Amino acid sequence: MSESRCAWCGTDPLYVAYHDTEWGVPERDPRALWEKLVLDGFQAGLAWITILRKRDSLRAAFADFDPEVVARFGETDRARLLADPGIIRSRAKIDSAIKGARLYLDMREGGENFSDWLWGFVDGQPVQNDWCSMAEVPTQTPQSATMAKALKQRGFSFCGPVIVYAFMQAVGMVNDHVVPCFRHAEVRAMADR
Repeated sequence: MSESRCAWCGTDPLYVAYHDTEWGVPERDPRALWEKLVLDGFQAGLAWITILRKRDSLRAAFADFDPEVVARFGETDRARLLADPGIIRSRAKIDSAIKGARLYLDMREGGENFSDWLWGFVDGQPVQNDWCSMAEVPTQTPQSATMAKALKQRGFSFCGPVIVYAFMQAVGMVNDHVVPCFRHAEVRAMADR
């Protein structure tokens, strides 16, 4: 008997593995959250599977998303990234990642924890939804709109309310596994730890 999954992951083994092990798991590490926000920005206008297929190359190109290294990227690095066929070669998205690293460091140096700040938009606990089908799952919420506005006010880009909601789902701020999916109860239990 096969396990029921959220329909969005289809049957691609990479997508299924992502769904089964990563998507919706509460992430609290500030650097990992910044990486995911950058990756979601790279996804803008593309399918998430495209980013998953390029994620290892993106990690290699962006120094494993070490914000201290990425913040120092200059024109030579931009040229290297724009010439790298293994990543999304968008100058605007590359510049957004570099600027985002600088903003992340500014927040940290100002005494703000990026994780605590982001999780504050959901009062520090995952929102537990009980959708029966993917048709019920929204593409954005008032919380994602508020977070997107706050990120933009800080200077982050490629972070509109739809991208931010996808980010919130992925990092477990929202449990949007549908109820019939075997991961729904597992992810809910993670929030109780």
